[in-house]
Amino acid sequence: MKATKKTKIFLILLLTLSYSYVIGQSISTHKSHPLRGRTAGEVGMSDKRLARIDSMCIQTIQEGDLPGMVVLVARNGKIVYHKAFGVANPKTERELRRDDIFRIASQTKAITATAVMMLWEEGKFSLDDPISKYISEFKDPRVLDSLLADGTYLTKPAKTEITIRHLLTHTSGIGYGVIDSDERFRKIYEESGIVDLFTTREITIGENIKKLALLPLHHNPGERFTYGESYDVLGYFIEVVSGIPLDEFFRSRIFAPLGMDDTWFYLPKHKEKRLVTVQKKERNKWVSYPITFYDPDYPIKGAKQFFSGGAGLCSTAEDYAKFLQMYLNNGELNGVRLLSRTTVQTIMANHIQDLWGDPRAHYGLAFLVQSQIGQNAGGKGSIGSFSWEGYFNTQYFADPEEQIIGIILKQTQEVNADQTRWKFPLLVGQAIND
Repeated sequence: MKATKKTKIFLILLLTLSYSYVIGQSISTHKSHPLRGRTAGEVGMSDKRLARIDSMCIQTIQEGDLPGMVVLVARNGKIVYHKAFGVANPKTERELRRDDIFRIASQTKAITATAVMMLWEEGKFSLDDPISKYISEFKDPRVLDSLLADGTYLTKPAKTEITIRHLLTHTSGIGYGVIDSDERFRKIYEESGIVDLFTTREITIGENIKKLALLPLHHNPGERFTYGESYDVLGYFIEVVSGIPLDEFFRSRIFAPLGMDDTWFYLPKHKEKRLVTVQKKERNKWVSYPITFYDPDYPIKGAKQFFSGGAGLCSTAEDYAKFLQMYLNNGELNGVRLLSRTTVQTIMANHIQDLWGDPRAHYGLAFLVQSQIGQNAGGKGSIGSFSWEGYFNTQYFADPEEQIIGIILKQTQEVNADQTRWKFPLLVGQAIND
């Protein structure tokens, strides 16, 4: 029997709805509005006070502390401040634009944690499952005992297996190789050929993680907070559990539903000119950062196949604001629900008690979450404000109490005089005028 045109249309719609259900996106009973611009006064903020951010940015550039930045402030789901200052490329002296693309490095971690928790909501695993259940190379982990003079090392059995919760909270004992604070691990990772953070080399995240799994840990899982490659492990874990590459998972499950068209591991050709150059200061002049253990042009060069769940993404201020707004909306944006409100609560909870070591905040799942003591200290928002930053000098925060998002994106290395890190959240908070 030949299908009619109406039947074909119905089948297409049915398949589309079925696909949306299968990949975990659902229509929300609450539908927020897109992040569109409004005047500051409409959302209880002062234009005059927001202008102090202009002064901060202009003064910072004039004094030679930074070459440029893109800044965004939103409140109640509306962008009230979005400006670009300074230079994007020291060679061409091209001025920065609001839609320029930045390497966001460790801001990737929050997106990876979101993907993990989306799969958790589907019942794919327990947070306290050992990672070896999914990546067998992690079975029977060992802790470094001592590094010998000839470069070899002694280990001892770990007291427990690494769990997914350990990875999400950086308590797995896995280090960060070339940027690790422990010289012994820098040596071990280098000699084992471990890729840290970003690369133009022809290697996949799976290949890298399987090598990493055979190396010793800093400490027994769950004993301490050690910032490291745990989120790269989670990136590969997402591939194993979902059955698709990490970049495809992010694109179909997070970026497309949120309208984050400028967020990528490796930029499409037509977006490459918007990538901001990584800069450093040399003889009182801003210059392009050279190739070190990585090529700064990795988003547009090389094999383009290493999807680092801990540090690999590039994005814009507006794209990342959409991601943060989804969290302020308790898991929903534009009528699409990525996470349940209860899952957002779990993500923001303190899973490691006092292992973070600072009473002003605790570490949730990829976010630093402010405490009462942190609020009382001033200048960083309300209780429950969550934040993080990236290797190339990018920062963000979101305040659920005040419904505020603040993002400041820069692209620098070896910068010591940047005062915008602490001034920016303070200046956003003082602009509240309701």
